[in-house]
Amino acid sequence: MTALAIIMSYEGVAQSLQKPNVIIILTDDQGYVDVGFNGSTEIPTPNIDRIAANGTVFSSGYVSYAVCGPSRAGLLTGRYQDRFGFGKNPLFAPNDSTMGLDRAEQTLADYLKQANYTTSIIGKWHLGAHPSLRPNERGFDEFFGFLSGGHDYFPENLVFEDEYAVKRNFDAYRTKLLRNHQRVEETEYLTDAFSREALSFIERNQDNPFFLYLAYNAPHAPMQATEKYLKRFTHISNEKRRTYAAMISAVDDGVGAMLDLLEKLKLEENTLVFFLSDNGGPPENTDNSPLRGYKGSFFEGGVRVPFAAQWKGTIPESCQYEHPVISLDIYGTVAALIGLETKNELDGVNLLPYLKGENMDVPHEALYWRNFNAGRFAIRTAQDKMTTEPDNQFLFDIRHDVSEKNNLAPANIGKMNELNQKIEAWKDLLKDPVFMGLMEDKAYSELHPDRFERKIENK
Repeated sequence: MTALAIIMSYEGVAQSLQKPNVIIILTDDQGYVDVGFNGSTEIPTPNIDRIAANGTVFSSGYVSYAVCGPSRAGLLTGRYQDRFGFGKNPLFAPNDSTMGLDRAEQTLADYLKQANYTTSIIGKWHLGAHPSLRPNERGFDEFFGFLSGGHDYFPENLVFEDEYAVKRNFDAYRTKLLRNHQRVEETEYLTDAFSREALSFIERNQDNPFFLYLAYNAPHAPMQATEKYLKRFTHISNEKRRTYAAMISAVDDGVGAMLDLLEKLKLEENTLVFFLSDNGGPPENTDNSPLRGYKGSFFEGGVRVPFAAQWKGTIPESCQYEHPVISLDIYGTVAALIGLETKNELDGVNLLPYLKGENMDVPHEALYWRNFNAGRFAIRTAQDKMTTEPDNQFLFDIRHDVSEKNNLAPANIGKMNELNQKIEAWKDLLKDPVFMGLMEDKAYSELHPDRFERKIENK
């Protein structure tokens, strides 16, 4: 190594040490109002609410899709997932190297590794089960969690030794957990185990810049909680709702322990923390009010989520930001802070100038969504929200009609045409889905009868 290269290497390390730690806390299927900072009185979340009190709530915070897998693909790349064909919820297919996040995409973990960050994912992956697509191959130094779209929470239910022991897609919910490439025996309730691992990671990396992606699978089905959390909600008579509330409370305890640790280690002013859900809540257990629709829908209840961020001393405290933002902006914000060039063009933007009042414009001219199979598109501007389907069109004055009750489409053909033109231009950037999705499980298995057989190359 030349003297210049050595100097540049040391400069790179020094620069990274001045950059903030980054933590993303992602819940799964959490309803818009099922958090205190959005108004819940039925499910107290005092610790999650600390993030809001320490920072800013995004009252119009969105994700890039209305179900888990595509939403996570957008979050971790900072790009609309339809740009690279991740338009469906992936199946569990450990022999399929195309069933997941395209290798050409740079994850936020890949990006931060360049800046000498230590990176970890704890919890749910759902971006590919093939060995080439797993977290340790996608920029993460450490992985503790599972590969599938959901998981049982009770360790005694984890009876499948690995991904090749399963016979059906949802059997993957009962595989043993992974620590990097090794299966491990877990003894704790899953949410508690993930919180434990998060604390360990922070403790071990307190003197180094780190990125923690804490992807809880709670409160995603199956509805499972321990008595420790259930007994907090005896006032809820509906059993499923009560269990759902208990699952959120378990997450809240973990968030509280993590915030306490950051405070103890004096890392609060050097750590950027985001909290959000991966999509809206499903109709069975959740409260998305006052929003219309649920998980899977492009009405607000499917894509508008609880969303807050804190960075003490940098992001204004106890504030609410009303302009539309999207999960893609997390990558955009971090990339602006680090200053290195990204491999691919980002759709997310740096939110800090907007939050600090340095830029009074709106962060995005428009936000977009596509459901390929349904032929459904949606667009959100500062004022309007339009959703189009083959047989229906909806237009709402979303700033004044957050519940999407008054469809203005029939009387506003000009506005509809204007928004449709924006969607048509956006469609030119997109790819058709590159893999079959969750709704095509049976057809996929018929095409791939060896779907769960252990291949020599996968050993």
